This record gives sequence, structure tokens and C-alpha cells, in this order.
Amino acid sequence: MIRRISNPPNPYSGAALEYLDLSEDERIAPPRYEVFEERAKSIVSENKSPDLGFRYTVNPYRGCFHACAYCYARPTHQYIEFGAGTDFERKLVAKVNAPELLEMKFRKESWEGDCVVFSGVTDCYQPLEAHYELTKRCLEVCLRYRNPVGIITKGALVQRDIELLQELSTKASVSVHISLAFVDLEMARRFEPSTPSPAVRLRTMKLLADAGVPVGVALAPVIPGINDTEIVNVLKASADNGAKAAFMTLLRLPAEVEPVFFERVRESYPEREKKIISGLLEMKEGKLNRSAFGDRMKGTGARWEALEWMFQTSCEKYGMRACLERDFAKEKSTQQIAERVGDQLSLFASSEKKV
Repeated sequence: MIRRISNPPNPYSGAALEYLDLSEDERIAPPRYEVFEERAKSIVSENKSPDLGFRYTVNPYRGCFHACAYCYARPTHQYIEFGAGTDFERKLVAKVNAPELLEMKFRKESWEGDCVVFSGVTDCYQPLEAHYELTKRCLEVCLRYRNPVGIITKGALVQRDIELLQELSTKASVSVHISLAFVDLEMARRFEPSTPSPAVRLRTMKLLADAGVPVGVALAPVIPGINDTEIVNVLKASADNGAKAAFMTLLRLPAEVEPVFFERVRESYPEREKKIISGLLEMKEGKLNRSAFGDRMKGTGARWEALEWMFQTSCEKYGMRACLERDFAKEKSTQQIAERVGDQLSLFASSEKKV
């Protein structure tokens, strides 16, 4: 069977490209991966959205080999004239001067030593990192400047840097959140085809925790009708492997993510498509996606409240700190929002320098 791997039309470009997956025909090679090198102009991005618990992020790579169907970052690939579908997974970009740019940022008098999070967009420990070592070299810069670090990743390659993370934990502060939406391998493979298996990610948690590196789990995203029944299992398995904190986000489907995601659903779980849509509409006020700051990562209504209750009580049962989404929509002043954001920084690491 020949399966179409779609690349939704790029709204910033007049042309679109789609691939046919011919990998089942031994005579024809499947679409190949391409790696591009970029000398970026800057590497530290400032987050102005109050629904994220951090202010600064570092993304050493564009695009992501992990190919998660639900990845909210897919549309960012269109800014560099690639597509949000197959291109996002197969045309990968390494910002080869990332460590030098980070050091330049830290040298500025205006830099106050805030926590930097790797990464807010694409995975900093995707397989490209094994060759380029951009994340590792950036972490070495953070260590030299004793700058706090938070890491969110699905990549087992973080194990390589355990000694570096131990030293960062001692001289600055660091925490690692392993992203884990499923413990069921088949389900994970359907939505996250090129990620390390759930079992590998759980072993990674344990190795980090045993080494004294603070570890948490990112239960992201929750997909109604798919893994909302997995919440307890994910939290228990994470706690059993050393996770001490957890946060949870609801599925986001901005722009071109929606057709990519539902194409994967129709291939893997066609009978659940209506349940997913119904659940999202119920928890997003009649919409499939809410883009307003403060609303993007969470739901509303009785069903979402029930999931939050399940999440919080499970965290309490298994001895983990539950980091729940704040309701920023009610905050009127900039100062109030800043205080809320400051509270959430503890989700990743202290924002204070250690001397």
C-alpha cells in the first residue's frame, strides 16, 4: 500500500509539496532526511505568554526527528519556507553557533541570571544532538556562568550528560522533565513514531534520579478519547522511577497541526476521531483550539476539572508535586501576571543565581 505523508500548504509560500511513502516497495527508497546548518542571529527567546512557567528558552534545533503528530511547534517550520508536516520531521536545522550566542547573551550586563529552558519548541535531545552536541555545549556555558537550567525532553540522549547535570545541580540549579504522554508502547508508536519508547524514557528518569538530578514528568499532551485514561498509569510509572514533580497540558491544534494530527488519527484510530473531537469541543468552549494566552494549554468545564482532580490526587498519592495551570485570564495588571509567572518558575528551577 502507498501511503501519502502530507505537508499542509505553507501560508507563507506559494508552493506546497507532498511525499508518497514508498518504503514498502523495496525498489524505491523512502523520503530521506536532510540536515541544514544555520548560523543564527540569536539563541535566547523570551516567552511573553503567561500560560508557560518560564521566561527564557533556548532551541538549538529547528524541526524534530521525533515526528510527534500532535506537536504544536510544527507551524514554526513554515517561517523558514518549509512545511509543517513531513518537512518538520525530515528537514532538520542545527543552529551551529548556539553555544557562542548563549555565552554572548550571558556576558551582557542586562542578563540577570534567569532560568533558561531547553527547549520550548523542538526537542533539544533529538538524535541530531548525538552529532552536533549543541545542547551539551550550551549546558557547559550555563555551568561556567552558574546559570539555572530547566530541560524538557523525550530524548534518552540526556543520559549522556548526567555528570554535567550533576555539576549544574550543585553549582547553579537544574531540573529535567521527561515528556511522557503514554505508557502503552503501541499507542506511543502511533502518535510519536520516532521517539524513545516509554520504557526507555522511564529508565532515563530513574538514571537521572539515582544520580541526584531533580526529575519530573511532563504529561503532555492529554488527548481526550486517547490517553486521558492513561493519566494515573503515567504518573505512577513516573513516580516509581524517581519523578518528584509533574505538569499536564491539554492537546493543542494550532493552524496546520490540526490536519497532520487528524491524518494520523484516521490511520491509527479512526473509530476514536469523533470522541477526540467531542472531547476537545467540550473542554475548549466549542472550539478545537484556543489560541489566547492563558487558555492555550488547558481546558474548561466539568470534564477538564475531573482530569485535573485525577491528576492532582494521583500526584498526592504517589508523592509528586503537582504543577497545575494558573488562570491568568482573571489577572488584570502586569504586576499580577508577573507574580504568577514568577511562581511557576519553580516548575523548572530556581531563577536565582548561586554564588
